[in-house]
This record gives sequence, structure tokens and C-alpha cells, in this order.
Amino acid sequence: MVEEQHDHICWGGGHHHHGGHTLTIEQLSAHYGAHKALDNIQLSAHCGQTLALIGPNGAGKSTLINLLAGLMRPVSGQILWNGAPLHETRHEIAFMPQRSEVDRNFPITVRELVEMGRYPSTGLWKPMRRHDRDIVDKALTALDLQDLQNRQIGALSGGQQQRAFLARALAQEAHILLLDEPFTGLDVPGTESLASLLRTLAAEGRLVIASHHDLNTAAQIFDFTLLLNRSAIAYGPTTSVLTAENLHTAFGQRTITTTP
Repeated sequence: MVEEQHDHICWGGGHHHHGGHTLTIEQLSAHYGAHKALDNIQLSAHCGQTLALIGPNGAGKSTLINLLAGLMRPVSGQILWNGAPLHETRHEIAFMPQRSEVDRNFPITVRELVEMGRYPSTGLWKPMRRHDRDIVDKALTALDLQDLQNRQIGALSGGQQQRAFLARALAQEAHILLLDEPFTGLDVPGTESLASLLRTLAAEGRLVIASHHDLNTAAQIFDFTLLLNRSAIAYGPTTSVLTAENLHTAFGQRTITTTP
């Protein structure tokens, strides 16, 4: 059998659509039993953007990410990707969970983790083709992990682990990157490095969506912000959304401070 040949590596299916691919959320609501977690969320976002989900604990940030990732279903509303139901193109979405949800002692190397990003294309038990190996190599290089590829995940620093999971997302060739509190537990250099990576990934034509809690760094990292507390408080450019009035509405009486 002749191995399939590729002259280039296709990131995101080979197309970098700056603003060409559209994610639309229409009247989205979700419940946990009788508890209303999200109510009537609406927004439109595009490839090439970084989008922060900001709000107090229990505001629905992780719920919205789980809905986008297909890990739960809404009570009402819909999520569309280029006008079609998002569940029809799950291969174009990559999800990076919170670090606290990852078993860092699981015996897997960095390269083996990144190779998992190819499973939606290759299947779980099928051998990888040269094309798949090339994509894994490029993902490792893009995240500066080539020298760490044979190291166990548990031996990495927090920032290195985040880069490894991002490399897995890149290997999947996803257009949408979903990250649940990716900056939690990172030191200042790790935060700055990850922020730079996210901006680069968006500039290459991906839509980066992340829950975020640090109001002081949000405008430096994210172009757009959805401020929510179960329902949407405001949505738009980050500097326009994170106003004192909007933050008071979202967080209540607690003191909110942000830096310019």
C-alpha cells in the first residue's frame, strides 16, 4: 500500500480564514438539574480573534466551554459554525481542560500526548501516516517542545505542560481552541509566554476562546470579552466591556480594580 503523500502541512484544514469562519451562539441556555447555569447567551466570533470569558465563580464560564466542546447539551438555543450545527464539525474544535483536571502522573510522553491530537483523523488504533507524523513534528516545533518530546508529562513545569496540551490541539488542526482557565497556577514568565502563544495562534487564523479570571491582564491578552453572570452582561472589545459599571453588574458590590 502506497503511503499518502503531502507536499505541505495543512494547519486548520489548510485554510487560514482571518474573519472568514464564524462561530454563532444563539439564545443558548443550560441547566444543571433545576439550577440555571446559563441563560440566553448570544454572540458571534471569528477566526483570528482571542475571546475571554470573564465573570465571578459560578457565572457559567466553564459551562459555556463544555457546551462548545460538546461535553454537555443546551436546554435551548444553538451553536453554529459557518451556519451549520457545531456538532457536525467536532474535529475543528480542540479542548484544553484545566490543569487541575489533568493526571500529570499518567505515564505518557510529550510526543505521545501530541500524537493524540491526530486521533480524530487517524482513528484510535490506526498507525499514523507520514503526514500525521509531520503534523506532530510541526506542532512540537511551533510550541518549542522538540527537545522535550520524550519527557514524561509529569516531569514538566506548569508552563511546559500548557504548551504540550496546546501542541496537541495544533496537531488536531482545529480552527477553534477552547481553554478552561489556562493561566491558573502559572508564574509571570509562564503567563507572558502563554499569552504570546495565544496571540500568535489567533494571528495564524484560529479562534481562541478561554475562561479567564485576571482582570488586570485580560486586555493585554484578549481582543474580545464576554462578561457574564449566567446571562451576558456585555460582549465586545475587551477595553469597552471591562468598564466599572459592567464589572459592578457582573461581580456585585465587591471592589473591582483593573490596570489600564
